[in-house]
Amino acid sequence: MSYLPQILLLLFVLNLGTAFGAGLYEVKVVIPQWFRKSALSGCYIDREAMRELDSGRKFWAFVTTLPLTLLTLASFIVIWLGSPGYNWWLAAALLTFCERISTFTFFIPTIIKFQRMDTLFTERVSHLVTLWVRLNYIRTILMLVAWLFALRALVLC
Repeated sequence: MSYLPQILLLLFVLNLGTAFGAGLYEVKVVIPQWFRKSALSGCYIDREAMRELDSGRKFWAFVTTLPLTLLTLASFIVIWLGSPGYNWWLAAALLTFCERISTFTFFIPTIIKFQRMDTLFTERVSHLVTLWVRLNYIRTILMLVAWLFALRALVLC
């Protein structure tokens, strides 16, 4: 019997857990440094803090951008080739796939746009920052649920 599915699932669980924990840290510590509140203009962007920390290139690229994306795609292949007992794993992979799509289509491009903006105090920017932050909470919850589903799959494996 091949242990490849169990090893892949274990790596998927470990990476999801790391991504979720780091996402919580980012929500509580990093994002408040990037997006500050002003009584006059609402939310504004601290581009210097974003450039200084640069968590996208220094951390996320090595944790989720490539590894989690590849583990998610590999999970689909193993689930498709495997037995029908991988329902929890499939649910986790689907949620993670949705999170990956939203990251590549909205979160990364918007952060890059924020870093390049000339005007930091417009009402439109404030609304976009607020939207990004609120959707990021949803993305973090999505990662939690995916991680819990993957843990359940690992227990049943």
